[in-house]
Amino acid sequence: MTNNAPSPPPDGRVARRQRRNRDALIEAARDIMMEKGVDSATMLEIAARADVGAGTVYNYFKSKDELAIAVLETLMHQLGLRIEAVTKTFDDHAQVYAYGIRTVLDTAIQDVRWAQMLHRSEVIADAMFRMMGPFAIRDLRLASQAGRFQVSHADLVWRLTTHALIGASLAITTGQVPASSADQIIAQLLCMTGIGPEAALELAGRSRPPLGV
Repeated sequence: MTNNAPSPPPDGRVARRQRRNRDALIEAARDIMMEKGVDSATMLEIAARADVGAGTVYNYFKSKDELAIAVLETLMHQLGLRIEAVTKTFDDHAQVYAYGIRTVLDTAIQDVRWAQMLHRSEVIADAMFRMMGPFAIRDLRLASQAGRFQVSHADLVWRLTTHALIGASLAITTGQVPASSADQIIAQLLCMTGIGPEAALELAGRSRPPLGV
């Protein structure tokens, strides 16, 4: 049978250059925001480190805030991959999910690039839902299939969890809730999966292998 469907257009030089420029800006912003914080970073120095014209940066990002969100989206996806690399050896799918949300909480309160954006809670929660959802929703479904969780709407549980994680992270970084409450916070979030409170607390308190680089 002959396939008469048109071939996709080739990836032209302009598209490749635009992708390289955007990636370079995100990488430069990621490093500078880690070094000096989101507030102190400037678009001018980000553009200079990315070797992109000072005015060109605004062709890709309307503001530093938009660029910071793009950085976070990249970090979230990378974090999801790092979590997956650790948890793929776990036998308990419930532990995979618990490890993931605890790691997200720890990262949000410890990484300055996350912590300084927590006040944009709705935007950050939405980014987390999109970027880490493929991992978390899969883990919720697998744990439910294994009989560990009782989740009929994994997308909804994950959306609620993202907002709760950002809210808890903001409460910890602003001193409203002690960081020592992390196990309790994770246990409460695990209860949304239908697991009992005692089982949730045991799961939240399990030892956690370190993330790889």
